[in-house]
Amino acid sequence: MSPRSRLLTTARAAASLSAIALAGSAVAAQAETLRDALVAVYNTNPTIEGARASQRATDEDVPIQRAAGLPSANATATHIEFLRQSANSFTAPERNLGVNAQLTVPVYSGGAVRNGIAAAQERVAAGQADLRGTESSIFSQTVAAYMDVLRTEALAQLAGNQVEVLRVTFESTSDRFEIGDLTRTDVAQAQSRLAVAQGDLQTAYANVINARETYIQLVGRMPMNLEAPPPLPGLPETVGMAVVTALESNPDLIAAKERAEAAGYDTEVAGSSRLPTVGLFANYDYSNFFGTLGGPVASDFQQREATANAGVRITIPIFQGGRPAALQRQAGARETAALEQVIVTERSIIQQTRSAYSSWEASNAVIESSQTAVEAAELSLEGVRAENSIGNRTIIDVLNAEQELLSARAQLVTARRNAYVAGFTLLAAMGKAEARDLNLDTGGPLYDPQVNYERVRGRFWDWDRDPEPAPNSTRTVDIPPSDGLIGPVLEPNEQR
Repeated sequence: MSPRSRLLTTARAAASLSAIALAGSAVAAQAETLRDALVAVYNTNPTIEGARASQRATDEDVPIQRAAGLPSANATATHIEFLRQSANSFTAPERNLGVNAQLTVPVYSGGAVRNGIAAAQERVAAGQADLRGTESSIFSQTVAAYMDVLRTEALAQLAGNQVEVLRVTFESTSDRFEIGDLTRTDVAQAQSRLAVAQGDLQTAYANVINARETYIQLVGRMPMNLEAPPPLPGLPETVGMAVVTALESNPDLIAAKERAEAAGYDTEVAGSSRLPTVGLFANYDYSNFFGTLGGPVASDFQQREATANAGVRITIPIFQGGRPAALQRQAGARETAALEQVIVTERSIIQQTRSAYSSWEASNAVIESSQTAVEAAELSLEGVRAENSIGNRTIIDVLNAEQELLSARAQLVTARRNAYVAGFTLLAAMGKAEARDLNLDTGGPLYDPQVNYERVRGRFWDWDRDPEPAPNSTRTVDIPPSDGLIGPVLEPNEQR
C-alpha cells in the first residue's frame, strides 16, 4: 500500500468508526470533536498543569545558583543585660547594644558559580523538553480515550443489534418448531446464541462506561456525541523518515541530552572546591553601653563607639581530606550515567517509532481485509438465510453466519481505532504531537515555558514573590457517573 493510500485509509477509518458509533441517533446533540477534547486537556488537565508548575520551580534554580556570585549584606543587632558581675570588676557595664553590618562581594570562586549557573540552565532546557513530552503523552492518552469511546460505543451498537437479530431468529425458530418445521435442538441452539449475545451486550455496556470514565479523567467532562477525528497531519512515508525525525525532535531524547550536559557542568563544580576563592568584605560595628560602662567612674569612659573595616579575603585550600577528589569522581560517574541514559533513550525512541509505524501499517492492512470480510460475510449471511428458508441450511448455519458477520464488523471497528491511535503514537514518538503541531485554538496564546524563565532569571530582590499557589485544573467530582446508553438499537433489517 502506498503512503498516500495509507493516509486516506486512516482518514476513512476514523470517519467510518464515528459513523458506526453514532448510527441510529434521531436528533444529533451538540457534537464534540477531537480538537475540542485536546483543547480542554491543554487548558485544564492537572497532569499538564502540574508539569508546568514543576518547570517553573526548575526555572528558579538559575537565580538560586547566580545568587552565590552576587554581593550579600546582613546586619546583626545584639542587646545584652549583664545580670551578675565579677566581684573584682569595678568598671563592667550593666548592658550593651551591639550592631554589626557586613558586606561581602565574591570575586572568584574557582568556577563554581559559573558552572553551577550553566548546569541550571541546561536543566531548564531539559525540563522544557520534559514538559513537551508530558503534553505529548497526555495528548496520546486522550486520543486513545477518544477513539476508545467511539470504538466501545460502536461495539455496543453492534452487540445490541446482534441481540435483536438473534431474538428475531429465536422467535422465528420457535414458530417453525410449533408447526413441526424444525426440531427442539434448533430452538435450543437459537436460544443459546441469544443468551450469549445478551451477556456480551452487558459486557459491551460496561466497556462503554469504562471508556467514558477514562475520557472524563483526562478531559474533565463527559463525552457527548463525539465526531470523527480529522486526518492526522505529517505522517511519514517511510519508517526511516520517521526515525530520523524522532532522533531530531523527540522531547525525551532532547531532555536526556540536556541532562548529560548539565552533569558535565556538575563535574566542573565539584572540582572547583580545590581552587582558591577571592572576595571583598566590609564591616561596620556599633556599640552602646547606655552609660553603664565604668561603674562609679562611667563619666571617664566613652559609652558609644563605632568601627569600620574593609579588605580582601583570599582562601587557598591546602588539604581537605580527599573530599574534593571524591566529589569530582562522584560527579564524573553521574555524568557517565547521564551519557549512557542518552543512549538508552535513543534506543527506546527508535524502538517506539519503528513499532508505532509497524502497528499503523498493520492496522491499515487489517482495515482493508476486514472491509472485505464484512462484505463477504454479509453476502454469506444473506445466502445462508435464503438457503435455510428452503431447507438446504440448518439453523446452526444461520447462527454461525450471523456470528461471523458480527466478528468481522467488530474487527473492522477495532482496526479503525487501532490505526488512528497508532498513527498518533507515531507522531508523538517523532515529537510532532503537541499543541503547536496540531494548530490547537486554545482561546489564547500557547503556554510558553520560556516566558516564565525570562521573567525570573535575572531577579535578585529578596522580597519578590508570586501570587499564592492555587490549582488551575478542573475537578470531576461533580460529573455524574457515566452509563452504557448509546442510543436506539437498529432493527435487524437496518443493520445490513
